[in-house]
Formats: sequence, C-alpha cells, structure tokens
Amino acid sequence: MLSIKGVYKVFNPGTVNEKTALNNINLELKAGDFVTVIGGNGSGKSTLLNCIAGVHAVDAGSIFIDGIDVTKIPEHKRAGMLGRVFQDPMVGTAANMGIEENLALAYRRGQKRTLKWMITSQERKLYKELLSQLDLGLENRLSDKVGLLSGGQRQALTLLMATLKRPKLLLLDEHTAALDPKTAVKVLAITDKFIRESNLTTLMVTHNMRDAIRYGNRLIMMHEGRILLDITEEAKKKLTVEDLLKRFGQASGEEFANDRALLS
Repeated sequence: MLSIKGVYKVFNPGTVNEKTALNNINLELKAGDFVTVIGGNGSGKSTLLNCIAGVHAVDAGSIFIDGIDVTKIPEHKRAGMLGRVFQDPMVGTAANMGIEENLALAYRRGQKRTLKWMITSQERKLYKELLSQLDLGLENRLSDKVGLLSGGQRQALTLLMATLKRPKLLLLDEHTAALDPKTAVKVLAITDKFIRESNLTTLMVTHNMRDAIRYGNRLIMMHEGRILLDITEEAKKKLTVEDLLKRFGQASGEEFANDRALLS
C-alpha cells in the first residue's frame, strides 16, 4: 500500500543551516497496517509525513501509494488518495462554515464541482449517523459553525472528514498533542475505532511512548532522519516504555532526550 525507497530530504543545502531531515528512508506498509511513529524533536517524523503528502519534494528516492509512483505528483493531486489530521485542531476544517457543510466538502471531495450547492436529506441523514459515532452530541448541531466547537470536538470532526471517503492512506501528525489529556484519550479511542472498522492503512506520529506502544500493529522509532527501530506486532505486544528506551539506547548509542515523550 505504501512503499518508500531510498528517500532523502535536505533543508537549506549548501548553507550553514543545512539539515538532513530524512536520510535513506526505506519503508513498506501493507494494506491495513496501523503504524505508530515516535522519535525526538528533529528526528524526521513530521518531515516523513509531509514528503508522503507532497508538501515537501524529496531530493532522492521514490514514494509509491497503492502501486502508483507519486514521487513527482504535486500535493493537490495526491490529496484524493490521502486523509490527514494535523496537530492543530484549527487546521483541516472551515471555521466559518457549519458542521454539515464541512462534512459535505469532505464527502464530495474528488467529484466534479458545479454551481449547485445543496445538502440532500439523504446526505444529512448520513452525516447524523456518522456524527453519532463520535458520542459528542454533534449530530444535533449540524448547522452550528465549526469555529464554535471545542478543540476536541473539532479534532474528532476533522478525523471523521479525513476518513469519510476511505483514503488509501491516513496520516495523523500528533493529532492529539494540542488536546487536554482527557480529550486526547477520547479522540485516540475514536481514531482506533475508525481505523479498525474501516481497515485503514495508517501512519500515526505521536510524542507519547505509551500511545505508540498501545495503538497499532507496528511501531517505528526515528532518530536523526533514519528509522532506528521497526518493531512488528508480536514484539510490540510485549513491549514496555522501559524496553523501548533500552532498545533505543542500544541502537543509537545515546539516551532518548525528549521530556514530552517520557513524561506523557
């Protein structure tokens, strides 16, 4: 489903600020894989997702999604293949539009645009059914402006929009990091439910080691632009935070230095 071969990404090449963000990344995901990605600041986690999405062009290597070489395909043309949720709850929705209008935009993504704009009763029924799964009462607030929602409600809505058309690949970039702990737990539970029920191939970047271990069937740890550890399902089931830190130290020769991950 996702194949990344020999990918490099260097920022500010040839300057004093040169930074190799991705250093010969090779990664294969099968259909239905739910992979969590952890690493310290500057390890390349978000850059990896941005390169997959086409936000950044890679300097070398190739990226295939569902057998299609997207390496040189621009971001807007990849969008139909991807679902994405960002760290900031304010990104991914239109604040001045209603809940049902935002859902309609996601539902009609990829369809031919016309001057006609009408949400049918059948669509409205579907949106209510989908929103009821969130257990946030949003199914009774279809006309409310999204800008009036809390961060957790908005992030849950963004997640629903990102998965509405069953993307070939779902990218989650620390999508609970800006939420309070209680809300983050709820949004993660909704995330896991959607991914399992729709069997979505997913890459989830997180700063939380416990979440990285708890969710998904595979865990990747990045360090200095490389994939340092790739832990598969059976080994992951027995993994603890202490084990992960020990394996990181053995592989990198240094301690893991990210207080956010350690204290979460």
